[in-house]
Amino acid sequence: MIRLSNIKLSFGSRTLIADASAHFRAGEMVALLGRNGTGKSTLLRAIAGLGSAQCGDIYIAGDNATNLSAAQRAERIAFVNTERIDVDALSVRELVSIGRSPYTNWMGRLTTEDREIVEHAMEKVGIAALAERRVETLSDGECQRAMIARALAQQTHIIILDEPTSFLDLPNRYELCRLLGELAHQENKCILFSTHELDIALSLADSIALVDTPRLVHLPTSEMITSGNIERLFNSDAVSFDAATGAIRLRQ
Repeated sequence: MIRLSNIKLSFGSRTLIADASAHFRAGEMVALLGRNGTGKSTLLRAIAGLGSAQCGDIYIAGDNATNLSAAQRAERIAFVNTERIDVDALSVRELVSIGRSPYTNWMGRLTTEDREIVEHAMEKVGIAALAERRVETLSDGECQRAMIARALAQQTHIIILDEPTSFLDLPNRYELCRLLGELAHQENKCILFSTHELDIALSLADSIALVDTPRLVHLPTSEMITSGNIERLFNSDAVSFDAATGAIRLRQ
């Protein structure tokens, strides 16, 4: 689904990721981990076409991303950002319906099939009962589910999410990641999301992509846990990483 070939990403004069290659497959949920400021969001935005790599190539479903039009990219990749969207008087159904925009006519008119896809997306993420609610009245967890439903309605093979668990309490963080795993496995989608929740990522993700500037290491979760890469990145004089639980603990 997504293949990175010797890519380089920079922020100003600083190299974040260099000579990185990885392959993220359909039916797989990949958690992107790394310290703050190491380029996780930059990488996700480059894959989604919202930024660019300084060197190397990014392939989306076999095609070089640089050769894809905006319309073709929208039919292959759905992107869910961290920030809560600012909308006025928009219902959940109307928000989710925006996901159909790559397929509607110039007037944006939904067909019967489009409406069925929107209803299915809401049911899939458990917000069908909220369809008539205004988005501004939703909790953070409900709003994040609505955004994921919009991405599902877009019917792409790839969904990219930047810090989807931000601002959620622990039960909602776990439940949201469990939902993403179901979408990957049951809908055969490639789900790539960045997170700081090590314990959740290591318990639910199929594989881990770890940004250890300037390296990008991608391994199945079980191999990443025993590889020592996470300890090297997160251990310090103040904290330690527990490979058995995926927890970062303060040193005594």
